[in-house]
Amino acid sequence: MTTSPSVFDPITIGPLRLRNRFIKSGANEAMCIDGAPTHALVRHHRELAAGGVGLTTVAYVAVSEEGRTLPNQIWMREQILPDLRVLTAAVHAEGGAISAQITHGGSFVTGIRLGRPAMSSVSGFNKAGLLAGNWRRRAMQAADMDRVTAQFVRTAELAREAGFDAVELHMGHGYLLNQFISPLDNRRRDEFGGSAQNRARFPARVLAAVKQAVGRDLAVIAKINVADGVPGGADATDAAVTARALENAGADLLVLSGGRNVESTWFMFGSPVDQQEIAKVLHDQWIPRLALRLSALGAPRRTEFRESYLREHSLKVREAVGMPLAFLGGVKSLDSAEAALADGFDCVVMARALIHDTRLVNRMRSGETRRSGCTSCNRCVAYIYHADGTRCVENPPNDPALNRVRASQPLPGGV
Repeated sequence: MTTSPSVFDPITIGPLRLRNRFIKSGANEAMCIDGAPTHALVRHHRELAAGGVGLTTVAYVAVSEEGRTLPNQIWMREQILPDLRVLTAAVHAEGGAISAQITHGGSFVTGIRLGRPAMSSVSGFNKAGLLAGNWRRRAMQAADMDRVTAQFVRTAELAREAGFDAVELHMGHGYLLNQFISPLDNRRRDEFGGSAQNRARFPARVLAAVKQAVGRDLAVIAKINVADGVPGGADATDAAVTARALENAGADLLVLSGGRNVESTWFMFGSPVDQQEIAKVLHDQWIPRLALRLSALGAPRRTEFRESYLREHSLKVREAVGMPLAFLGGVKSLDSAEAALADGFDCVVMARALIHDTRLVNRMRSGETRRSGCTSCNRCVAYIYHADGTRCVENPPNDPALNRVRASQPLPGGV
């Protein structure tokens, strides 16, 4: 009889050894200025590492300036390496590892006006960028694919220089690589469209290039959708095909997420986003407020939160591949984390529970608690648009001074 490992056991992911199986999910922090990390971002991830997570993920590091979806996101370049090194050093000092989630928004650009059609898998109307004035998109050609692949590679190389231990290629939620994977976007008739295998071809090519460039030094992770959550979108059968393609391309770990930012945020979070909190935070920003309200129109009337809400879809991916998989989807108790490992998953990924309590992993390890106090209210989601950065509404507000100064620069007055 074999027993599943403990969530507190170490694990090796590619060249990276993690002290335990807990991963902080990439979740937009709104903690950067001029496309560079702030002191707030350093504090956020340092506290997560001090609280016991094995790997913390810095969300949405764009591979190019036009690859951002929002103005207050990091975009990778040599000029911000000093800021990133402060960030990675802070996590390492607490015994944790740190991953850069690298991605390109493609046509999903909601807060920046591009002035030209956005790149995507196909051409035509761009509902994701409509309210920002990016109402058209164009299909990527061979030269575009080569350029974007090179941008991913260069971003991974700079992440290595900055001291990151891993890179996570975001291939879910409606961003550029997901625009190839999902039939909601991809209607191409060439070798990159049609079957699920063809739709995964370009994302797998990007990952293989990143793996070749940095795979000896960094763990190369991909975040994928186990399902889009809406009719006509990718399902778990498609996800299994994508997972096999990425396994063959050399991925060290897949993070299994779900849902799309425009069509199915309720599926992504396991329950609807709190529109009242959105309205409060975005009271003077009608464009993103309207976009988020429109994205909620298709939500089922009753979507009750339950832990491990992506389990059934994720198990189909588990059956399809032998590589390490990280389970995501509303885990907020030690019982659910242990159940995920008993199901054959290798790591457990959390965001909201750790935003609520950065010390949760250590508190569960010590026996102080077995479950998070997070209520899954989703009000923290609104704070990815707040000037002070993401936080749990049940906790004290963030220190605004920390989010006004780049990580490598001194705080005024020694704040």
